[in-house]
Amino acid sequence: MRRVLLVVLLTGCTLGPDYKRPDMALPQQYSEPSAGAAAAVAPNWWTLYRDPTLDELIATGQKSNSDLRLAAARVQEAEGALREARASFFPEITGAASYSRLGVSTLANPPVPNGLSTVRPNYQALISTSYEVDFWGRLSRTTEAARANLLANQLSRDTVDITLAGAIAQAYFALRSLDAQIAVLDISIRTRRDSLEIAKARLDAGLAPELDVYQAQSALSDALVQRRDTARSRSLVEHQLAQLSGRFDLNLPAEKLAGDMFGLPIVPLPPAGLPSALLDRRPDIRQAEEGLVAANAQIGIARAAMFPTISLTASAGVQSAQFADLVAGPGASIWSLGVALAGPIIDEGRREARVDQARARREQALAGYQKAVETGFREVSDALVNVQQSGESEAELKARLDAARNALELSTLRYQSGYSPYLEVLDAQRTANDAELAFVRNRQSRLAFSVDLMKALGGGWTPALAPAAARN
Repeated sequence: MRRVLLVVLLTGCTLGPDYKRPDMALPQQYSEPSAGAAAAVAPNWWTLYRDPTLDELIATGQKSNSDLRLAAARVQEAEGALREARASFFPEITGAASYSRLGVSTLANPPVPNGLSTVRPNYQALISTSYEVDFWGRLSRTTEAARANLLANQLSRDTVDITLAGAIAQAYFALRSLDAQIAVLDISIRTRRDSLEIAKARLDAGLAPELDVYQAQSALSDALVQRRDTARSRSLVEHQLAQLSGRFDLNLPAEKLAGDMFGLPIVPLPPAGLPSALLDRRPDIRQAEEGLVAANAQIGIARAAMFPTISLTASAGVQSAQFADLVAGPGASIWSLGVALAGPIIDEGRREARVDQARARREQALAGYQKAVETGFREVSDALVNVQQSGESEAELKARLDAARNALELSTLRYQSGYSPYLEVLDAQRTANDAELAFVRNRQSRLAFSVDLMKALGGGWTPALAPAAARN
């Protein structure tokens, strides 16, 4: 019977609800079908673009980015909190040593006998221990919450890592796109300079009005302004890449970048998979769930605070008026054993209010988890639509570009032969310039949308630990 009572005393019960993954009405499939390869997203998915500069930028960012270092430091803090919580299951042992002198009054009753000193020294050395019995599960729930917080911080770091790789890739593609746009504008500027010279020559020959020269000059100035704005945008994107990669000395002139943007491959689409699988494939969703686990455990902590805490205490040591007697002196040993019980009697509902607060925080965490799931599904669906539509648009944009180039060539020949006004040339130049830029920007969009899809599907992340739903 005593053994049974001892087991009950040491184990007790665990207050508060055990975690269970919320039931959610998930769609059976995404609104847009996924086409492409049968392989899942690769962990180093950016290598599929086969660009060594991009690989180097992401590798540097993963080592030097300040957001990633901040997330890693938070993981270390959470690891310390978990170790502290786990240490609560073991007794705490402390040691103390002291020396004191006590002066006794000569007028005390009974008086100090003649010949004895009124000063009494005292030497003491003591080892004490205390142990809180986790009868109500407060320590268990505290450890559960600390573990969930650690996992949430680890998942937050993984989310930052995926987001960083995606941001660097998209900024790099924007840089390559702006280089291509500058190249288009350089050709347009040369074409418009040639047109201006032709208009001036025709004016001098009396074959064209002065208006043609003004229109040609205006078109040239417009192209020069476009190029300057595009070059400014390129500088800003390069600054963004420097910050993301943690390299303030970053310098990526166009001539250092290998090949043309259109040489970057369009990677095959990974399968979107079942929507239910997304819950364990995205670290941000798992992070939100771990936040829910921690909030759920806090309810048990708040409920346990409504009941008395039970502590076992013990101490042992030596005490003597003479230092030499601490070790050799008979009867110097002192010890104590005890059980302490401390709990609330009247608190005017404070602890019950804390339980209500913990329950409300759990509802907030549940809403945050549901929002993370909904956001994940929307991002996958949006990325699938964007990838599909931008891919289908490329063929039409290419046909538009070919037609615009032909129209520009014909209108220029007709103007030089005197069969059409210069206004047709201007219109053809604008149309061709817009078509060239639209074709380049659509290719950038295709690359950026493919990155969005990689990130939306989890960026190749795989859970190293068992999902929160498997917890007891």
